[in-house]
Amino acid sequence: MQQNVKGFSKLSKEEKINWITSTYFSNQKEAKDILINYWNSDENLQKLHDEFIENTLTNFYLPYGVSPNFVINGKNYTIPMAIEESSVVAAASKAAKFWGERGGFKTTIINTEKIGQVHFLFQGNFEKLTTFFNKIKPSFFDDTQEITKNMQKRGGGILDIELKNKTNEIENYYQLHATFNTKDSMGANFINTCLEQFAKTLENQARNFEGFSEEEREIQIIMSILSNYVPNCVVRAEVSCPIEQLSEDKTIDANEFAQKFATAVRIAEIEPYRAVTHNKGIMNGIDAVVLATGNDFRAVEAGVHAYASKSGQYSSLSHVKIENGIFTFWLDVPLALGTVGGLTSLHPLVKFSMELLGKPSAEELMQIVAAAGLAQNFAALRSLTTTGIQQGHMKMHLMNILNQHQATKEEKQQVLAFFKDTIISHSLVVDYLEQIRK
Repeated sequence: MQQNVKGFSKLSKEEKINWITSTYFSNQKEAKDILINYWNSDENLQKLHDEFIENTLTNFYLPYGVSPNFVINGKNYTIPMAIEESSVVAAASKAAKFWGERGGFKTTIINTEKIGQVHFLFQGNFEKLTTFFNKIKPSFFDDTQEITKNMQKRGGGILDIELKNKTNEIENYYQLHATFNTKDSMGANFINTCLEQFAKTLENQARNFEGFSEEEREIQIIMSILSNYVPNCVVRAEVSCPIEQLSEDKTIDANEFAQKFATAVRIAEIEPYRAVTHNKGIMNGIDAVVLATGNDFRAVEAGVHAYASKSGQYSSLSHVKIENGIFTFWLDVPLALGTVGGLTSLHPLVKFSMELLGKPSAEELMQIVAAAGLAQNFAALRSLTTTGIQQGHMKMHLMNILNQHQATKEEKQQVLAFFKDTIISHSLVVDYLEQIRK
């Protein structure tokens, strides 16, 4: 049985690789070669990547593509996307072109407020705690002046701090619930630093508050941390056109398509099993741009899915209305994004993405990302309600199947020609490939 390794983090990268490959792999050379083949030939660039995280062995690549022809608030964009799933970039591009010819995407920032909380236990009277909080509230702002002065110069900072009573859920549990504007930074480090100072101020002031008993003066801080649920940091993306413009060709009746499309969205609004997959399609577009711009897709995902459940039932993020012959499709989504700080100033491809997008502000990036999510959702629903999702998806996936089975150039040409107008499945492709090889 394999023993735990001691001092692994202190080993050099080469020593880590030697231990990993000798411990877990039967062919040590082959395993080493795989890792080394993904190193960057530029030593300085590789060193930069090595220092992003701990215990780095190599780089894990995702395809980086672009989706052109996005028109957002009258401005043209080519949007970068980092994603491994077939057909996402193609679908977003097709939807962007479709809506670009019909006025493009209209986007609006609804709010940009972010949230952080200090969670603590207080064994005492809530009215006394409220009196104490109101008295010391200015101290929270005073004690964080050094932390917030640069953010304030950029127009951001601490917006407000509230005391929240959560003792109905957990005995003696309270929160300092703070709101922030972090301008063009995602703001996680800024918010967390402020919160930790709030906690110190809370503890110190409580020890000297004459209105508390000895027991009440010992406030117990549990933790101080930002929230990735940002229901007041929301952007809307919308498209609309006369119903008759929904048909690109005579194979689809525009009115029938509009009604089927609207029903599909309505199903996602009321049926959680469908809503999860519906919203996953939206996140295909959102995550791909979030990744390409060096933002935290895990935080975005967590916040978005919480937002989709805000009514008490998980539901669709997008909605449709058909009024007076006009089809309108829109999406409201919470997005806490940054265009300064973090990887945005370090990762060369992130910097490339930002320049490709015209060096957007955080608010502009929110709008771009929301438009990508809406485009992806429209493309998926259009396929589902017309030809079916597999026709386009499996054609894009076909090359992955062929590469998986190490098809030659000639074999790929034969297979692609055979399945041009034929239903595609993994097993059918493999069977045909085996026939060719016989």
